[in-house]
Amino acid sequence: MDTLISKVPTPSYLVFQRQLERNLKILSTLQRETGAKILLAQKCFSMFHFYPLIEKYLSGTASSGLFEAMLADEYFDGENHVYSPAYRPDEIERIAAICDHIVFNSFNQLKKFYPAVKHKSIGLRLNPEHSTQAHAIYDPCSPTSRLGVRLKEFAQNIDQLDRLDGLHIHTLCEQNSDALDETVAALEKNFGGWLGRMKWLNLGGGHHITRSDYDIDRLKRIIARLKRNYDVEIYLEPGEAVALNAGVLVTTVLEVQPSVDGISNVIVDASAACHMPDVIEMPYRPPIKNSARIGEKAFNYRLGAATCLAGDVIGEYSFDAPIREGDRLVLEDMAIYTMVKNNTFNGMNLPAIVAVDDENNFEIVRAFGYNDFKGRLS
Repeated sequence: MDTLISKVPTPSYLVFQRQLERNLKILSTLQRETGAKILLAQKCFSMFHFYPLIEKYLSGTASSGLFEAMLADEYFDGENHVYSPAYRPDEIERIAAICDHIVFNSFNQLKKFYPAVKHKSIGLRLNPEHSTQAHAIYDPCSPTSRLGVRLKEFAQNIDQLDRLDGLHIHTLCEQNSDALDETVAALEKNFGGWLGRMKWLNLGGGHHITRSDYDIDRLKRIIARLKRNYDVEIYLEPGEAVALNAGVLVTTVLEVQPSVDGISNVIVDASAACHMPDVIEMPYRPPIKNSARIGEKAFNYRLGAATCLAGDVIGEYSFDAPIREGDRLVLEDMAIYTMVKNNTFNGMNLPAIVAVDDENNFEIVRAFGYNDFKGRLS
């Protein structure tokens, strides 16, 4: 591993086939044992280099709009599902041409676009109005949420149900199956009278199925109960569970500044704002290999980027030995929500994308440069 880290360019995302396939095998076993279908949520992980591997284990993909749906159509042999809070009129026919399942966010959108999609399997996203998380930015059931149809509106439009094949919910974020159990209870309380009229039910994403402490037996019981009570096909569309702990971000130390508060500032060639925006958006502190929290080891550092944004800080860490200019640091669990969200603010280069096989051989799948930065501008 250390030899590999020393050879790749920095910054680089490294994605390990071994861990990716470990996750896929868990998900594939869940499909086989429950009869549920699992889709890759491309909004989290869209490294299509690995789509030929992923399609061996999963049933299809879940897209958030036309471009993701086109990527799936081009590179993934499986079901192609799409959901958007609102579709563009100039894109709906193309979406209908390549997608198997199309999920709407409102009855208004359903009515507007039904003529163009009526030959497809049509779904509607619901808001169960039951929050299970503390982060408002990731809570689709917040009081002002624009995502999904609430019970009051649903009951006023039951004349449209004959146009629907399925219902969709997505309320979780990095959660265990107890949160899903709560959500399904709220779903059944509010919408249970109509579930039996559907062909399928999509339970969305946010299920951390491949995490070591995930209660997968509870998930199996939930799926079995829904299938038994309502005779519906069950879909799940996790993204993180597919690529959880399957990637790292390698970065080089550019400078170590003198300490001003007992913690030395370290400037690296990776950026939270550019290369891992969830660090700032969630926010969270990404783990770094061989590090600990401040004060737990002898040498304390604050990692920041070579951008002009004062808040472009990755986190605070301690290490057993001093960090020096030229050292390489390995940020862990960096396959998810990184490549799909990165940007070139301040003219920062995008990290290379590197695939690592089971024998630690690596391939630089994509390297970036000035033309990629320029191509986003005019």
